[in-house]
This record gives sequence, structure tokens and C-alpha cells, in this order.
Amino acid sequence: MNYKMIQSVNILTTDNFVEDAVGVLQKGGYSKPLIVTDEFMAGTDLMKAFLNKITDAGLQYCIFDSVKPDPVILTVDNGYEVYAEESCDAVFAIGGGSVLDVARGINILAHNGGKIISYIEGKAVKHSPGLISVPTTSGTGSELSNAVVLTDPETDSKHTILADGAKSEVAILAPEWVLTLPLGQTIATGLDAFSHAAEAYTSKLATPVNDAICEKVMFIIVNYLPKVIENPTDKLVRSKMQVAAALGGWAINNGGTHIGHSIAHITGAEFHVPHGMMCAYALPAALKYVSGVQTRKVKEIGQILGLTFNGDEDADQIGDLVSKAYIHFRDITLGMQPISKFNIDKEVFINLSSEVVNERFASNTPLPLDEEVVRRLMTEIIEGE
Repeated sequence: MNYKMIQSVNILTTDNFVEDAVGVLQKGGYSKPLIVTDEFMAGTDLMKAFLNKITDAGLQYCIFDSVKPDPVILTVDNGYEVYAEESCDAVFAIGGGSVLDVARGINILAHNGGKIISYIEGKAVKHSPGLISVPTTSGTGSELSNAVVLTDPETDSKHTILADGAKSEVAILAPEWVLTLPLGQTIATGLDAFSHAAEAYTSKLATPVNDAICEKVMFIIVNYLPKVIENPTDKLVRSKMQVAAALGGWAINNGGTHIGHSIAHITGAEFHVPHGMMCAYALPAALKYVSGVQTRKVKEIGQILGLTFNGDEDADQIGDLVSKAYIHFRDITLGMQPISKFNIDKEVFINLSSEVVNERFASNTPLPLDEEVVRRLMTEIIEGE
């Protein structure tokens, strides 16, 4: 039986990261974690305080800070070499989605061996404890997700490993890490979390229990992301967004994503558009398309966005109204920059439709897809309709 809504990650919310993070290591019996992060996070005062506390507690650590945005496959293999050479016994990830993806990949290799390409190609992943995830953005939900997304630099294509056995052992939600997140990243990652919920809500894989989680995630984002923009150092609203992002990661474990994320994966890799932004550009067209069979749910998304309906609207009208309401939230309320800022070649963008229709998550779309349909959706997106 294919049970849903299993949640195996221990979640800790804290306003005292340094003390509690070391406590997590001690409780798990770990004595030498590999700290996976990026160069910026490695140099922060909070990181330095954490590392000092590890030493004060009589533990050891090793740092791997070579993670870049859209991490390539080789980064995981290189990180595992450090893990093995230094005889580490846990992977402690501090960063955004790219860092958490790399850390999950390293932890897969720590318990399963080999090279990460084997798992991209379908090799099974056994239970892999020892991954502790600390998100420094509020969007990807990787701390609760079962996914690893890596880029093949030779083809500029993204590949995904889905493995329940590789989920985090512990996720630490500490608003200290997101208080200084830049405005653009705050918007993009927050809208990524909204896309997770909206797509899982309208996916073929949707279930009633997961629907309730998705509704709450979207509600939190609509009500609290604008408050984060107004007051970025407010710990309460930052914490709300951390919770929404984490639950969004859980939601896509169970409901998946669909055509919006398929478009984002293919075109984001090709044009180097941040993932959350590309998801946000794609979502209006995706909602309009699925409104034909998910009319009630698309209408519910509209109500979460603040729309009222007179009851006479048909499915197409509902899709159009909700799409426009989301665009207003994205562009006016939050102020995300338009897709035109990236100077993307329209013809090249639309011609990627043949790759999008075959992307891994496209099959979760609740209506049939073919290249003609996807070309129409991608034309809407690139033209900003």
C-alpha cells in the first residue's frame, strides 16, 4: 500500500541555535560532523560561534564549503571524499536548497557508497541517518524533502533523486539564520514554497490530508511574506515563513509538483534563472491550465489570495482570475522583478517545450500534456501574460 503523510524528520524550532545545534549532535551520538555550507555562510559570525561551541563541547568537525548555486554532480562526490578522508560520522548542512541538496547527496554516499550518478540512474537508497539540516532560506523545504536536485554541467540539465531513506534525521528551524536574507532571495524562495503547495494541491497525487497542509502553507505565505518584506528582522514573521517552507517540502514529498516545476527545472537550468523565480513565473500559466479539472481547488487558491467570486464563473474564468490575482501578489505586493529582466531569447525558451513535456514531474499534471500545449503555456510565460 502507498501510504501518505509519513513524517520521519525530527523538527526543532529554536531561538538559540548554537546551544541547541550542539545538543542535537550530542544527543545523536555524533562526534565529528562534516559541516556542509557555502563560502558566505562559512564566514558568518553565527557559524563561527557554532564551530567554537562544537570545540568547547569536546567534539570535532570538518568543513566542506564548496557548494555553489545549482550544484553540479561532482560537488557531491568531492564532498563525500572529504567526509571519508576525515572519518566524519554525520553531515550537518547549513544553507539554502543547494547546500541541503549536496549534503543529502553526501549522506547518501556515506551510507550507500559509490558515486552519486548511480543514484541519479536509479540505484536504490537505503536508510541513511545522520543528516542534520539547517535552512538559511525559507522556500525549498529541502529540510523535510526527500529530493536531491543536481545539475549536469555538460548538458546544463537538472537531475533529481527521490529517496525517502535519505531524508534528514533532524531539521533545525532557527530564524537567526534568515534575518539577513536579502530581499530578492526572500521573495524568490517564499514564492518557491507557494509553488510547492499550489502544485502539490492540484497534482494527480493530491490527497485530502495533504490538501490541508497545502492550504495552510499558501495561507501563511500570503499573510506573512509581505510582512517579512516590510520588516525583515522580525523573528516571528521569519519563523512563520520557515514553517511554511518546511511544510511545503513535506507536501511535495506526498503530492509532488507538476508542469510549473517541470518548466522551471528545464528553463532555469538553461537560462540560469533562480529556481524560485522561475517557478513563480510559471505558476500562473499552470494554474490556468489545470483549472479545467481542478476548478474547486484553483478557486480555493484564489480565495486564499483574497479573491471573492459571485458563483457564476466557469472554469476558464476562474483560472484567469486566479492567475491574475497571483501575478498581482507576486509583482505588486511583493515586487518581484519581471522575467524580461533576464533577456531570455523567446524562441529558444519556447523550443524547450519538447524537454519540458518529458521532464520527470510533468506526468503529475492532472490534464494531458503534449508539446503543443506546453508551447502555449511557455509562450504565456515568456510574454508575461
